[in-house]
Formats: sequence, C-alpha cells, structure tokens
Amino acid sequence: MRTAAFKILEAVGIETGGTNVQFAINPKNGRMLVIEMNPRVSRSSALASKVTGYPIARIATKLALGYTLDNLENKLLGKSIPASFEPTIDYVVTKIPKFNFDKFPKLSGILGIKMQSVGEVIGIGRNFQESLMKAIYALELDDIDIFRKFDTKDFHNKLSSNFYDRIFFIFKALYNNFTVEQVYKKSKIDPWFLEQVNNIVSFIKDKKFKLDKESIYYAKRLGLSDNQISKIINETEKEIKDYRKLNNIIPTYKKIDTCSGEFKSEINYMYSTYEDECEACPSKKKKVIIIGSGANRIGQGIEFDYSCVHAVMAAKELGYETIIINSNPETVSTDFDVSDRLYIEPVTTEHVLNIIELEKPIGTFFQFGGQTSINVLRDLSSYGVNVLGTNYRTIDLCEDRIKFKSFLNTLNIKQINSVSINKEDKVLSKLEGIKFPIIVRPSYVISGSSMKIMQDYDSLKEYLQKAVKNNQLYPILAEEYLEGFKEIEVDGICDGKNIFIAGVMEQIEPVGIHSGDSCCIFPSFSIVEEVEKFIIEMSRMIVSRLNILGLFNIQFAVKDEEVYVIEVNPRASRTVPFLSKSLGIPLAKIATKSILGISLKEQRVFDIKKPKFYSMKMPVFSDVLSQDKINTGPEMLSTGENMFVDRNFNNIIKKSKGLLLDPINLQEIYSSQ
Repeated sequence: MRTAAFKILEAVGIETGGTNVQFAINPKNGRMLVIEMNPRVSRSSALASKVTGYPIARIATKLALGYTLDNLENKLLGKSIPASFEPTIDYVVTKIPKFNFDKFPKLSGILGIKMQSVGEVIGIGRNFQESLMKAIYALELDDIDIFRKFDTKDFHNKLSSNFYDRIFFIFKALYNNFTVEQVYKKSKIDPWFLEQVNNIVSFIKDKKFKLDKESIYYAKRLGLSDNQISKIINETEKEIKDYRKLNNIIPTYKKIDTCSGEFKSEINYMYSTYEDECEACPSKKKKVIIIGSGANRIGQGIEFDYSCVHAVMAAKELGYETIIINSNPETVSTDFDVSDRLYIEPVTTEHVLNIIELEKPIGTFFQFGGQTSINVLRDLSSYGVNVLGTNYRTIDLCEDRIKFKSFLNTLNIKQINSVSINKEDKVLSKLEGIKFPIIVRPSYVISGSSMKIMQDYDSLKEYLQKAVKNNQLYPILAEEYLEGFKEIEVDGICDGKNIFIAGVMEQIEPVGIHSGDSCCIFPSFSIVEEVEKFIIEMSRMIVSRLNILGLFNIQFAVKDEEVYVIEVNPRASRTVPFLSKSLGIPLAKIATKSILGISLKEQRVFDIKKPKFYSMKMPVFSDVLSQDKINTGPEMLSTGENMFVDRNFNNIIKKSKGLLLDPINLQEIYSSQ
C-alpha cells in the first residue's frame, strides 16, 4: 500500500506537501483498489498529526518554502532528530465520529457516501480494547448498556445496515450469546475487531469478575470505566474508585513521542493506561488545568475551543504552567505546543479527577469548555476540587430551572409566566393558569437540546413520556411562548468586584428560535436607548447577586418596553469569539486573568463605546443533515456560522445574502474608533 501510494504521487506529479491516498481492500482475497487521491492535507492529516505527534501541515508548509526533510526538526524530539524520521508508535488509537441524529428525527441514521457526522473523538490506549472504550466514553453517551432487554429484530436491522451506532448493538448481541461469526455475517466487520469486542464482553460475563485486585486491574487494562465496573459487579462507583486507590490500581501516563520511546520526547503530550511506569513526571510549578469541550457537535463546537486556547495563552502570560484535557483531534487545544502539558483523554469525571490528583494544580477552569466541562464539574463538586472562576453553587443555581426562577423572584425581576415540572409531578394540575403554546426548557443542557414548543397538553404529555428519558434533564420549565418578542443577549466579564459589559447583541429571529440558529447583530439596532440601559443595569444587578467570576452571558426577551430574563449562563458562551472579533479585544483572555487575580482595572478594561460599524453572525445549516427545509425552533440545528462586518446596516444584510461582496478592512475600522 505504501509503495502504491508513492507511485501515485510520482505519477500525478506531487513534488512536495501533504497528500492523502485512499484505498479499498477486499478482506477475502486481499485485492486492493485506489479510491481517490487528494493532493492536499485532509481531515485524516489532522488526525494523523495528533495521534503520532508528527505535525504534517507544519512540515508540509516548510517543504513548500524550500526546506528538505533532513534539515527540518520534529519539534517533539528536538533538534537531534530530523523530520525525515517516520513516526513509529507503541499504542493504539481509535477514532469515533460524533453524530447528532437525535436533532433530525426524519433521518434514518444509516451511513453512506455523504458525511453525516458533526465531530469526532479519539481514544488512545496500549491495546485496541482500551482505546475503543476510551473513545466510546469520550462521546459522552453514558456507559454501554448491555444489560437492557435485547431486541433480536433490532439486532438484524441495525447490523445489516450501516447504522451509525451499531457498535453498541454488537456489544449487546455478543452479550446475548450471538457468535462472532453471526455478527460478522450481518455486519461484514472484520472478525479481528469483533474478537476484540468479544474479549471485553466475555470478561464482563465471567462469573469470576468481582471486587478483587486481579479483576479490577484487568478491567482497567480493557478500558472499562469505574462506573461501568460498578454496574457489572453491583457496587457503587465510589467503592470501585476507593478500592483501586487502596490497592494502588491507578493510571500511569505515557508520552506520545513518534518513536516508541527510542528517543527522549521534549514535549509533555500524554495519554493514560494501566502499567507500571509513569512518564508524566508532574512539576512543582504553580499550574492550572483547563477542561476542554470534547467532540464538536451541534451547539458546542470550535467556539468553546477558542475560549480554552485563549485561557491557556492568558495563564501562560501570568507565569502559570498550563494543562489541557481534551479528546477532540480537530481542535487547536489538542495541538501539542499550545499548552505546557496536554492529556488526550475523555472529558469525563473519572479521567479528569485522575489528572487533577496527579498534577495537583492550584485550580481548574471549567467555564470555557461549554456544557461538557460544566457536567464534569457537577459530578466533581463533591470531591473538593478547587474551581477557578464561578463556583458550582452559582452554576447549579443558573442551570436548575426551579432554583433560577426562585432567584429571579428574590430580585423582583419580571419573568415569563411559567411552572416547573419534576418527574413525580402531576403535570395537568401544575399547568393551571398557563396558556398554550408553551416552551419546555430542560435543565443542564446546551444547544437547546430537548427544548420544544408545545401547542397543547397532548403534545406535552407525549414529550414527557418519550423525549425526556434522562433524569438529569429535570426539573423542566414550561413557560408561555412570548409571541412577537425579540431576543437580546449580553456578554460580559466580572472580576469579583467590577463588571464589564462587553456588548448588547440583538437576534434577528424572535424569541422561540434558538440564538445559535438566529442571525445576530452587534451592536443592537432596534431597541430604544432607555431599554438598552435598563438591560445593562439589570445585567449588572444579576451578575453581582450571583457572585459570578469570569465570563457570563444573559438572554432577555424584549417587546417595546417589556423586558423578561430568559436565562443566565455563568460561563463562556457561543458568542464570545464573535464579540471578541467584533470589538477587537480578547474576552476569554481578559476573563482568565480576572479569575487569576488581575482586576479589570489593572488590565485597563473599562466600559467601551459602541462601535461605529455593525457585525453580523449568521448560522450555517448542513444540507446533508437537514434534507428538507429547516424548521428552526428552540432546539439548535445549525452546524456553523459566518461573520460579516460593515459600517452600513443595510450593507451587512446584503453581504449576508451574498448581494454585496466588497471586502472591508477591519484594521482600518478598528483604528478609526
């Protein structure tokens, strides 16, 4: 295959740079065909760079500028080893795509020639089983539920088609006594992989698997989480964790060095496993950990990685050693030279806590990684982890719909007519005095997941029975739909004393459309000055009473002079990069320094005047995922966004529609302010 790839490159005339060649191999007879050749770096180039430590794009750029491989260095190994040294690895990497079919119920979930994933994660281990399980946990889908009632019909349907999550059906099928050969005949997945999965399942089914040193150690070598083990042997997760620590069954960390340990690596770029030797060697410097955002997905994408990277930059400027934990190979935060120490690990409670216990930082940032890091913080709140920025109590108050409603009542802030619903409540009696249509808003979610507009009681009843299966989504707020209201967002920073309002943004679409699916204009263009001042004053009061430290985002519903608070996010929001680029100031860096003790005044950050130009954020929707016309609502469906800038409001609208394509000089605009 390698020889064939080089022959293709030579025949096409590729002299330098990154290249991607794809092959198809018939597993029965070994016949090999070429699918395509891309004379450029590809998605897999980024993946290969992250998992080997060999920076393909960096090297390719220098080659294009005239350098040769023998006079370039691979930064991981230092000056003594040239870039002509090809990567050799002593670990296994498994990449799993992230899908959002739950947001598109009309889609079949069957994979084909068109890409349907919205992100990806990787798991790294010393064997295939360990890397597979770590990648599965990195998807944040809970543990593999192999004990649930097995549907034979489902097995045949899902395995014979290229169903997006059939790996979970394979686990269940093998657990329910289907053979590897039976699964192979249905799935056509190479038997080697099926045997590896079957080894995990056989161990789980083994009656000898119990709470003893040998069983737990072997389970961790297979990549099983403490939570998964607790379900298998009917113990609590805490008991598993405590038993491991008591018996010194703790993770060791290995470096990704491109050379299988033949030469000493200059970079602290690591993954966990369960062996004897640990290569992490934590320093005694003052250090901070930044929790990443995991896989890109609808509602949580590169915007949060932007904030994580800027947090690293700011902490470095203040002299802190910086540590990133993330499992997403598509992000800047998982470049080996962004932070001082990088752990390619699932962003789960277990893996994060293991690293915190190893590194002993002065504190950990949870507010930059979106809902993923907030969910980890919720689970870690009982472990006494030092949180840098807004504390868990405040975050929980804002995330829990009932607590937040009570908080607003104490401030006499006008709220939308609503009721809270818990799992045990008699819903019909709760809804007395509430007029349909209503919006249902679960707790602890991002991207509006499971938020819906309900036209009547029957649709709400069906929603509660079918859609909301996760206890963590309760309590649910059912609020009256405010027809004709516009949505206003405020982003800002608090240093614990002073509050900086970075900007007041206006959504073009009305309340009821998720802000991520709405065109957003900054500065606001239609609300009167008195209302904007009132919104800013209310924002300051809310932030002050909540004791927020760092970034915050507040959403309001406005109609004429009526102003309602929708929600408060005491963390980095999706609009931080947009507003930072609109203003020309790094909000995430400022927030990080504020949290680490450098006040807004010391950073010379004061209230700013409205810019004399407009910025517009416009959502991008996937044709592959949407298929039919997109019906936007409270649940976010867009997969990306564009940004436009112009001095003239009408021109920016035309630019967003592709009607005006004159370039604009941002530097000229900023310098004229």
